[in-house]
Amino acid sequence: MPPTVIRDWYDTPLYYDIIFDEDTGAEADFLEEMHRRHGIASSRNHSVLELACGSGRLLKELALRGWKTSGFDLNPNMLSFARDRIGSTSGSVHLWEDRMESFRVPGNRRFDLAHCLVSTFKYLRSEEDALACLHRVSEVLKPGGLFILGLHLTDPANRRPTHERWVASRDGIEVVCNTRTWPADPQLRSEAMRSRMKVTLPDGEIHRQETLWEVRSYTASQLRRLIRKVPALKLTACHDFRHDPDESRALDDSYADLVLVLKRQSQT
Repeated sequence: MPPTVIRDWYDTPLYYDIIFDEDTGAEADFLEEMHRRHGIASSRNHSVLELACGSGRLLKELALRGWKTSGFDLNPNMLSFARDRIGSTSGSVHLWEDRMESFRVPGNRRFDLAHCLVSTFKYLRSEEDALACLHRVSEVLKPGGLFILGLHLTDPANRRPTHERWVASRDGIEVVCNTRTWPADPQLRSEAMRSRMKVTLPDGEIHRQETLWEVRSYTASQLRRLIRKVPALKLTACHDFRHDPDESRALDDSYADLVLVLKRQSQT
């Protein structure tokens, strides 16, 4: 058995992309439907910003649908992969390296829609950084624009690790990903996570890699308190990771996978 290498999975963007690309179409459908239902009705040449855009899968998909797309990521390997993937898809795609809590949009552009769907927001480990990110988003949205935020809530009563498993393949490469999350430390608001990937290449060669990190934990009440500190953003709707626009949810602890639709207010 080949040894397991400790490696940030964002440094191997192809394998990461193979795992998550399956949901791209459904996520893009959901984003567009949220914009139609809750966003700027009269807006033309719709513009969208993706925080922590990763491999660029949603940037490309929305660009192909006619959106003017922009995105940033902290990992240069992901950005390089995203640039190669997007290629000449659209001249309106803008990519740059930046941080969620302190990003600056080139040219001071404003957007109809911003999103961060796959719990990346929890990488902001402090309340100060999370607030800074939300304030930055509110500043780059047009009045009436939307921020769609997806993240996993934490059940403080659950004292056992949770496990998720994905299997996907592309061009003869199979990727099996197992992610384990340990119970949160309620005082530190911290969750330890581990993702293990088994990658089988077309010639049968197997690679194994492991990523370890910690993220900030949220209950529903903690998330509500955070949002209230940013009056420029008003909670408009809640959904879950099934991304069904017709299935609304409450912002409570009855489910783990939460998608918030936050609307930029004209006045604060």
